[in-house]
Amino acid sequence: MDFNTFSQKELPCLEEFLVEELQKNMTNEERLEEAMRYSIEAGGKRLRPLLLLLVLESFSAPVEKGKHIAAALEFIHTYSLIHDDLPAMDDDELRRGKPTNHIVYGEATAILAGDALLTKAFELATLGPASAEEKITLVRELAKAAGHTGMVGGQQTDLDGESRALTLEELQSVHARKTGALLEFAVFAGGFLSGVDEHALALLDTVAKRIGVAYQIRDDLLDVIGDAEELGKNIGMDVKQNKSTYPSLLTLAGAQEALQQELDTAYRTVNELDEYCNKIGQPYDKQLLQTFIDQLKLEGRVSK
Repeated sequence: MDFNTFSQKELPCLEEFLVEELQKNMTNEERLEEAMRYSIEAGGKRLRPLLLLLVLESFSAPVEKGKHIAAALEFIHTYSLIHDDLPAMDDDELRRGKPTNHIVYGEATAILAGDALLTKAFELATLGPASAEEKITLVRELAKAAGHTGMVGGQQTDLDGESRALTLEELQSVHARKTGALLEFAVFAGGFLSGVDEHALALLDTVAKRIGVAYQIRDDLLDVIGDAEELGKNIGMDVKQNKSTYPSLLTLAGAQEALQQELDTAYRTVNELDEYCNKIGQPYDKQLLQTFIDQLKLEGRVSK
């Protein structure tokens, strides 16, 4: 099975599951709950939860075991987008092809909707068929990935970097946390719930880190060469906010080359993981991760 086939099979179920879980235990706070649903139902690629479920599938583990933690991950990602779009941060008016949450509901309600999705995520992470011990580990790792040592810390450093030019090393540090942390958690959670050993988890971590960097380089490139209608968000925002990006530091062609290098390393590590799994008799379908990585290519989109 490849990623597209897997996504076509799992994405409708995931979308339904996200809405179902969000609607449980609703109150009479209609405006707040409508704002929460607005951003969840806006759709998106759902790469993080799909990546988690894909890793489970690749090791022949039941996908259902990861549904709640995958939904929690998407709730956290969606909350981060609501807050990221606020005037005090990126000040954006378009997200997933629709007006951003604060444009529709106002800044105060948008902030609260993000807060509510974040806390709902940790409620979800305690549910589902995983064991209590597994849930404790996953909640701890998700909190680290989402918090000040992960995504939130990366966002702060990104904001601080708007007032000065970052070095390439500094930029990589920002995005290892801001973009990479949740992607790395998705891969870790899938491997952990599959019960693979420490060496396989280490190889998965390498793949995840390369995916995280590649994803951000790709995002920076698309902010220059992408199409707003196709992407569902405004382009040119990095230049507007005077942000350091991979194209600004490496040129368009250099950023494209860096993207390819990250993808090549990810592919090599997936193959290394395949060799290791064959050696120890661990079921593993490398095509799923390989074809996920394929989605990050930008062949023919950038000219030299």
